[in-house]
Amino acid sequence: MKVLKCLIADDEPIARQIIENYIQDIPYLELVSSCKNAFEVMEVLQKETIDLLFLDINMPKFSGVSLLKSLTTRPEVIITTAYPEYAIEGFELSVVDYLLKPFSLERFLQAVLKVQQKYSKQNSEVKVVSSSVKEQKTLFVKSDKKIIKLNLEEITYIEAYGNYIKIYTDTMILTSQTLSEFLEKLPTHFLRIHKSYIVNFSCLKLIEGNQIILENNVKLPIGKSYRKQVIEKIDTY
Repeated sequence: MKVLKCLIADDEPIARQIIENYIQDIPYLELVSSCKNAFEVMEVLQKETIDLLFLDINMPKFSGVSLLKSLTTRPEVIITTAYPEYAIEGFELSVVDYLLKPFSLERFLQAVLKVQQKYSKQNSEVKVVSSSVKEQKTLFVKSDKKIIKLNLEEITYIEAYGNYIKIYTDTMILTSQTLSEFLEKLPTHFLRIHKSYIVNFSCLKLIEGNQIILENNVKLPIGKSYRKQVIEKIDTY
């Protein structure tokens, strides 16, 4: 289940605290920030990736509706308000749900599950599309003012390097992109094992403790948060 990164926008401290407590009770919700006005929200959205915004409509100076209309891209939104008359306007702006204060944890959870279901559906659609990548054998990358054709089976592992990644074959290729971006282009036998590493599972020799050892005897660490998916990959490989 996807962990949803959440943002709260409400000018009432008690209302913010209630939502913060609810978020703490739900293991797949992560609170990124709790804001008292729309301007703080916009500042957070410029810096952080947010999946779900709990938004009060009736905020001073700049309302929740005005905020939604001003955003070119936005997270999923659940409106939280004491004013039922805003419901129609809220749903016209394609919000996921509309919580009328005071609302229970049960009602809060119902709204959150709608967001989780949307992400699950999107993820399943991505998996269907990405299944065609399994047949992919080559990939083009830009490096040092050149466009290089890579044979994917020759890649042993990929390493994060600031705003770049290092791709290791029999040589090392440096290209400007993130590990997450590059992983989306790779077949399913490539797996992220650490915040800084992706490995080609076809090149796996053994796992020893918290290390993966490749056939060329390169040793790479397994991140604590990635260990479960490494074990699951072994069980299905």
